[in-house]
Amino acid sequence: MIIFAFRFLIKINLQPFKFKKMIKKFLTIAAIAGLFASCAGEQTDENQTETTVETEQSTPEIALGEFDTKAGEYVDNEILVAGIVDHVCKHGGKKILLVTDDGDVHITSETRFNDSLKGSEIWVTGIVREERLDEAYCLKMEEDNIKSHSEGETDDELFERKKEHIASLRDSMETAGVDHISNYSLEYVSHKEKIAETTTKENL
Repeated sequence: MIIFAFRFLIKINLQPFKFKKMIKKFLTIAAIAGLFASCAGEQTDENQTETTVETEQSTPEIALGEFDTKAGEYVDNEILVAGIVDHVCKHGGKKILLVTDDGDVHITSETRFNDSLKGSEIWVTGIVREERLDEAYCLKMEEDNIKSHSEGETDDELFERKKEHIASLRDSMETAGVDHISNYSLEYVSHKEKIAETTTKENL
């Protein structure tokens, strides 16, 4: 661009003094234009960085000890939890139990979990799902329990345990004055290993 400017100035036969003055103005304008372009580029990079950070921080984190009390606020939304994989379901491998000293949560997936996850400390991103246990649910459980027992599919001990469980659900709803009890779980989205934080002490 500067070469074209020189050729233009020479072509119009400017006097040396005017030529030097014109060149000085031209270089000043070019420097200012370059500065604005640089600032604009830096601003774009900053905006992109801020957007990335906001995206990473947009998923709320819930401690497993607070999962049962706070999960209702995030039904059908993604959250982040951390814990140790205590169990990988052997029947299909599509469910894991994530635990800490303060709580636990069942995490389900459409694909099979790797058995090697057991014992790992991980971060899990998942969608909160709610299952409502109400009177209709209790009636269905009663019906299925009676049917399976009468057909010999369950023994007396299991039959009685299921009856006690149904009675416990009804008692809990009556005591709380509610028409349903919510069970919350997580639908798996992704996970990554949780890297343990270590503190290095210098020898004195």
